[in-house]
Amino acid sequence: MDCLFCKIAAGEIPSRKVYEDDQILAFYDIEPQAPVHFLVIPKKHISSVGGITPENSQIVAHIYEVIAKLSHDLKLENGFRVVTNCGEEAGQSVPHLHFHVLAGRSLAWPPG
Repeated sequence: MDCLFCKIAAGEIPSRKVYEDDQILAFYDIEPQAPVHFLVIPKKHISSVGGITPENSQIVAHIYEVIAKLSHDLKLENGFRVVTNCGEEAGQSVPHLHFHVLAGRSLAWPPG
């Protein structure tokens, strides 16, 4: 498999890590859209939200638990946004489940 995020999770491609455990990795986005912008990914390949099953869905709960922890650690008390895209038409550029966490500025809706 030639998945960019699998390679980052395996340490084959360097990243600026925010958090890592045996199941997930959080790292700063290389093209940040806000003063704070990091991604949280499962280490095991799941293509998108569309690939979540009863067998692998616990990883999503774990990801959100870590996002909550990181929001406290990084002092994001003014708020933050969590975004995931599913499929190319929705803007998913890497076919590996990932969650963008953005903060540090006012985030208008819809995103521009």
